[in-house]
Amino acid sequence: MRLRTTAAAALGALALLVSVPTSAQAATGDFLYKVGPGVPAGLADPESRECINLFGATEDHPAFAPENFTTSTATVFLDFNCDGDTYYVMNPGKKLGNRLKLRSVIFS
Repeated sequence: MRLRTTAAAALGALALLVSVPTSAQAATGDFLYKVGPGVPAGLADPESRECINLFGATEDHPAFAPENFTTSTATVFLDFNCDGDTYYVMNPGKKLGNRLKLRSVIFS
């Protein structure tokens, strides 16, 4: 009888562990960029695997000069919503110059 009770308790604990959702993953660190005439902007500890449209970037004036100081790889896109064929993959610690234009980013 004790074996059945122990097995039932173990199965209940396992079911509880499996059913609890995991917390969202975030890239640790800062992702910096510039907008407009060179105004600094950035993201602190951005969510991973979620497309982020960059604040301050517009259709006429994309963001530029990204710097990836996060612990994750950042894929930057010229278009909003991580769309289009124009993108660049930035490893952690990578800095790119003023010529690279972007409007959205997603972190690994």
